[in-house]
Formats: sequence, C-alpha cells, structure tokens
Amino acid sequence: MTTLLYDGSFDGLLTAVFEVFEYRYQDVEIISKEKFHQENIFAEIHEVITQCDKSERVFNKLEENIGRSGVHQLLKVFLSEDQEREHLILSAVKQSIRHSGKNILQNYADEEMLKISKICKSVDRERHRMTAFVRFEKMQDGVFFAKIDPDFDVLPLIRKHFKDRYQDQKWMIYDLRRNYGILYDLESCEFFYPEEKLDLHKYQQKFHDEEQNYQTLWQRYFTKTNITERKNLKLHVQHVPKRYWKYLTEKW
Repeated sequence: MTTLLYDGSFDGLLTAVFEVFEYRYQDVEIISKEKFHQENIFAEIHEVITQCDKSERVFNKLEENIGRSGVHQLLKVFLSEDQEREHLILSAVKQSIRHSGKNILQNYADEEMLKISKICKSVDRERHRMTAFVRFEKMQDGVFFAKIDPDFDVLPLIRKHFKDRYQDQKWMIYDLRRNYGILYDLESCEFFYPEEKLDLHKYQQKFHDEEQNYQTLWQRYFTKTNITERKNLKLHVQHVPKRYWKYLTEKW
C-alpha cells in the first residue's frame, strides 16, 4: 500500500492523482495531511507537492473525457468533505481514462458513480439553501456581513450568485465551521482566511447603529403578517428546516 499525502486543496488532490499515474502506483490511497494517522506501519508514504502544471493536465484530461459539467461534479464531491472523496475522485479519473468518450458519471450501475451522484445532489441542496437563507447584517464600517455554518464547504459554489446579485454594496460571507470567507469590495470578490475564528460577542458589538432597529422592524413585520389560523409547522419545516433557523432574523 502506498499512501499519498497532499495539502488538502483541490489542486493538491489533482496533483496526487497525476502522480498515481506518473509513478504507476497500483495499491494506493490519497489522504490530506491534516487527516493522516499512520496505522499501517508497512505502508509507503509519498508526500505530494502541489504543482499547478500537473493538476491542470488532470483537469484538462477530465474536461476532455467527461466535460466541464463532469469536472464540476467532481469539485462538488471534493467540497462535500466526504471521507471517501479522494477515493471516489481517483476512481472517476481512472474510469474516464478507461472508458474515454463515455460519460462514466452517469453509469449508476457502478456503486461509486452512484455515490458521486448522491453526494452532488446533497451538495446542490445545501448550496441552494445557502443562497436562500443567508441574512446580512450591517456593520459599523458599512460592510454587510453574513455568517453561515453549512454541512458542506459550499462557499466556492455560492460566490458567483452573491457577486452577481449584490454588486452595489460591500459584503462579506464567513463560514463559521471552516474559518474562511468571501469579501466583495465593489471591485473584486476574493476569499479571505483570518488567523483567528470569529468572536460572536465582539462581532455583535460592531453592528451599525441602524442594524438592531432594522432587525426589530423585520421581526415585528413577520409577526404581524403571520396568520396564526393558517399555521402549518410541518409544512413550514419541510421548506425551511430547523437547522437553518439560526440564519433567519425573524426566528430569533
């Protein structure tokens, strides 16, 4: 068994996939360094250094074999943080080369391709809910700030949606679980990686003077327009699961 250790990035994973073929490894596993705990003392360890030229060659070959949409599906598998994501992506690459010209991701008779499909659907649902349930709060510096805690690492998938929708104001979206976010400053829309995690107490102290008033007004509006006689909690939870209520001002 050969274990390939990579830096946890998508480019790093594609570099590792390239080196599986480059060094003709047969019995192999790919693991990110942060999750590696050596249990098999007989395993050979190969440390992967991320190289853009290698990852790009794998990316281009995948795009040729399974199309851009297929590559996007594999990106979703990566962002799902599923414990088998490296294995599934390596398997998809191998099959795309073995069955060149066929859309192997639609071969649902294959257990691994079926799992890829299921993961993609779950990630898509989470991406959609993040675009629907994100709530921005105005800060003292005029930037609109939103905090999220999604089950999957969907920030890269919602970046374009918010960039296109909110072009006339500065905003930030921060992933509480993964400690990174997106910053839009009216010109560029970039990822940022703070050294420390967000302190929610200090965060609330930086609200703009108007923010609490806006939140109170919205809560009153929601209460007044709610028709108690037509309340259907079961249907409501179906459309807005309780785990997303923490994002919604009207639920506080």
